Amino acid sequence: MCSAKRLGLLIAAAILAYCSTALAAPTSINILTGGASGVYYPLGMSLSELYREGIPEATTSVRATKASVENLNLLQIARGQLAFALGDSVADAWKGDQDAGFRAPRDRLRAIAGIYPNYIQIVASQASGIHSLEELRGKRISVGAPRSGTELNARAILKAAGLTYADLGQVEFKPYAESVELIEKGQLDATLQSAGLGMAAIRDLAERMPITFVAIPRHVVTRIGGSAYQSGIIPAGTYKGQSQDIETATISNVLVSQTSVSEAVAYQMTKLLFENLERLAEAHPAARGIRLEQAIDGLPIPLHPGAERFYREAGLLR
Repeated sequence: MCSAKRLGLLIAAAILAYCSTALAAPTSINILTGGASGVYYPLGMSLSELYREGIPEATTSVRATKASVENLNLLQIARGQLAFALGDSVADAWKGDQDAGFRAPRDRLRAIAGIYPNYIQIVASQASGIHSLEELRGKRISVGAPRSGTELNARAILKAAGLTYADLGQVEFKPYAESVELIEKGQLDATLQSAGLGMAAIRDLAERMPITFVAIPRHVVTRIGGSAYQSGIIPAGTYKGQSQDIETATISNVLVSQTSVSEAVAYQMTKLLFENLERLAEAHPAARGIRLEQAIDGLPIPLHPGAERFYREAGLLR
């Protein structure tokens, strides 16, 4: 009996020592975000600070990228430990959808949390005369970087509205900041952006010139199909000069890790995320949409074991 008891104590001590060593050993956390004028980047910077302060011996960095598709491909080859991505892109990566930019299934991906929703935000200069999706025909529009999450969203929205790139007068594949700069210069009529509410690029454009928000009606969202896309509202007053609610499509964002990240580190990343939501909201108001009770709803890939451990402790999993 004494030997069995002692053996149990030794095993427990070994497990504790292993977990402590896993956290105490130098840990590199590279966070993959998006363009510097979007929402992913400031939230990534805030998470980087939280992890550097809260995870023993952690060194953190933030990388600006073309967002979802690039991030998920980099995670697959362990070129990052945490990434922001759109839910539909995560699902495409897991399947290995070549048309979406994934040559093979990205089977090393593991979910940390479902976070805030992205809103498809289509803005046009008032001078363009664009007020509806149909009026994008023959116009000059930017749809995000090629095969980025935003560009994949643009394809889905336009197809559901009965439009293709060929129906547009000119298609540019530019990130947030360049797109709004070209609108301000009169070289583009509109841009489609997929981001959290209050994104800096659109906010700055609205401050500098009159713009029009183009609605995406509920019936168009329904035509897209798939649970990743839901109807939503950009509330009146989100941007200067926006006096009415705007119907649009929303897509959930997911924080994603990968299999080479230890359970101990993934647990701490998840825990620190939900313990510091107010601090994240100071970095960008989109973080106010993050809810613990919704964190595991509809995830298109398996949870990381470290995140799963946190959710069991939080009572979301049994």
